[in-house]
Amino acid sequence: MKTLVIVTHPSLETSVINKRWVEELKQYPEKYTVHELHEVYPDGNIDADKEQQLIEAHGNLVLQFPIYWFNCPPLLKKWLDDVLAYGWAYGSNGGNKLKNRKVALAVSAGVRKEDYSEEGRYRYTLEHLLAPFETTFLYCNADYRSYFAFYGTEKKPGENEPGKENEPIANKLENSVQDYLNFVDNL
Repeated sequence: MKTLVIVTHPSLETSVINKRWVEELKQYPEKYTVHELHEVYPDGNIDADKEQQLIEAHGNLVLQFPIYWFNCPPLLKKWLDDVLAYGWAYGSNGGNKLKNRKVALAVSAGVRKEDYSEEGRYRYTLEHLLAPFETTFLYCNADYRSYFAFYGTEKKPGENEPGKENEPIANKLENSVQDYLNFVDNL
């Protein structure tokens, strides 16, 4: 079955990373369904029944989003609240629609990987910050498969990433595209 990729980015047209990932995913419609929440629900009113049917019609589920204030964009949080409902995603009344379904995250983080460490600028790893997603899907008995991350190039003035001073962002981005597709294909 195809993989459903829920993309939540409030300005995908101006994005660099998420936009490029979406462009690549859309080249393989036989493998991936790209579902852009901001395009489908510009008013923020989510049709939970429609979303549940869409999930049921697919195999794996990937949530793709930029890290926003060390979390997900608000529309994705609303989607989670509305779609992962009692009696459908969890609960004693047949709430098993995510049971054993492979679920993963694909995130873009604006800062460097080193900043997401216990010794780093933000004192927490990306794994720590994404733990609520893992917990949510484990609660729903899904098969949570972790996350794929693209770390940005935010630097302090005059600072270069060791060993990569001359590596253009375009190369890093293009390498991430294939790595991302491999991650999704091997869930």
